[in-house]
Amino acid sequence: MATNYGASALGFIFYEKSPRYINPEILKTWISNVPSSIKKVGVFVNKDVDKVNKIAEELNLGMVQLHGDESPEYCNQMIRPVIKVFRVNKKFDSIMLKNYQVATFLFDTYNKENHGGTGESFDWQSILQLNTETPVILSGGLNADNVLEGIEVVKPSAVDVNSGVEAAPGKKDEEKIKNLFTILKNTKGNIEIF
Repeated sequence: MATNYGASALGFIFYEKSPRYINPEILKTWISNVPSSIKKVGVFVNKDVDKVNKIAEELNLGMVQLHGDESPEYCNQMIRPVIKVFRVNKKFDSIMLKNYQVATFLFDTYNKENHGGTGESFDWQSILQLNTETPVILSGGLNADNVLEGIEVVKPSAVDVNSGVEAAPGKKDEEKIKNLFTILKNTKGNIEIF
């Protein structure tokens, strides 16, 4: 459904505590049906390096999105390009970014209880002074009502939307997806990151 409306990448969440979790074995049965032009991204949280790489290889993922406390050394062991996620709050220290040699940074909302998918946005102004050449993906509470504002403020290479296009956690809403992509149709991202 998302690819039909214009998504350039699909994220598959392999974090068992998420309501959006999908078992890699189940995904194996249909992931090959995703068009080859769409980047397949595996989302992981503090999972063993070998297990992440095994899933990435078996499912032919194009990228891995690391949403936990993964170190630069951990990221360097991945066999696929890395999207390293940083959860932003008032204590966020962008100095740590210089230690990561990854394909992309993704900025999401900090929540003590959850590693993402909260539906809450963060203060976008807090990441405007980043000194990085690494492409940026904006996430965190984006939906049809605020995505253009987020793009205007942050000027990211791409946006990551999840809860903002759901009827309930893990259940996508076709009308919300359609509305979002209608709004995004005149924007330009950096498709090369995918």
